[in-house]
Amino acid sequence: MKSIGYSENSLVSKIGNLRALWQLIRPTQWNKNLFIFIGIIFSNQWSNSGLILRTILAVTAFSLVSSSVYIMNDLIDLERDRLHLIKRNRPLAAGLITPYIAKLLLYVCLTFGLVFGSIVSPITLAFLVAYFIQNIVYSKVLKHIVILDAFSISFGFMLRIFVGTWGLGIEPSRWLLLSGLMVTLFLGFGKRLAELNVMSARSVAQRPVLGNYNFGLLTQLIDITAGGVIISYSVYTVDPSTVALHQTTALIYTVPLVVYGIFRYLFLIHKGESGDPSGLVVRDPHIIITVCLWLLCVFWILN
Repeated sequence: MKSIGYSENSLVSKIGNLRALWQLIRPTQWNKNLFIFIGIIFSNQWSNSGLILRTILAVTAFSLVSSSVYIMNDLIDLERDRLHLIKRNRPLAAGLITPYIAKLLLYVCLTFGLVFGSIVSPITLAFLVAYFIQNIVYSKVLKHIVILDAFSISFGFMLRIFVGTWGLGIEPSRWLLLSGLMVTLFLGFGKRLAELNVMSARSVAQRPVLGNYNFGLLTQLIDITAGGVIISYSVYTVDPSTVALHQTTALIYTVPLVVYGIFRYLFLIHKGESGDPSGLVVRDPHIIITVCLWLLCVFWILN
């Protein structure tokens, strides 16, 4: 009976460790890597099975490298996270995973991610390396500099778009790239506004950059980038090169869905919801339905 009890405790412990490792690599954040599919969606190459497989491999590679970045950030911020009301429950900060195991998992994720990226293309590999380096600079320097912190977050999203276009040999529309820049800046500043909504004196001490923001500044920045998203995407849908590529002007009818998605996101962050884009996309039914409808409309129009 004693050995059975020991086996049960051992099994529970192993399951707990696996769950902690799973939480450490942040699979809930992998939906950010769906930005990589933008290239194949707007390139009229959906029937190219080879390109689809390379896109999936690129998403896998970026997911692994991004997981290594999350682990790296947890290691860098370990002591700070232990003082945070929410982040102290993360596997490393809570002591569920040792720093040695975390470093080992970091190297495994990074190595496999870079190997998969090199299989996709040398350009994809270069973008993945740039993403990892950019996050080191962000964690050490840029996250503490007002406005540049949001631009750094935006650059991480833009690298995903670069992988989904240039990394796969797809020449992107300049208007589409501008739309990507505007939407990622919009999400970045929206995240800061959401953090400001729940900010306390303790959170400012832990993240001093938040003290440099105020509601007036962030509202203006969000208004500018939200308008930039709507204008740049609208121009993209009627741009002569877009019409020539897809042989249709009907993409303009997807603009209302984009506008509604932006307004809904603004409503949520002003309401006090988390400004984390990946969290809102998988939690809010309005945003989920809007994104799905937008994708369905795009596929229907371009087919």
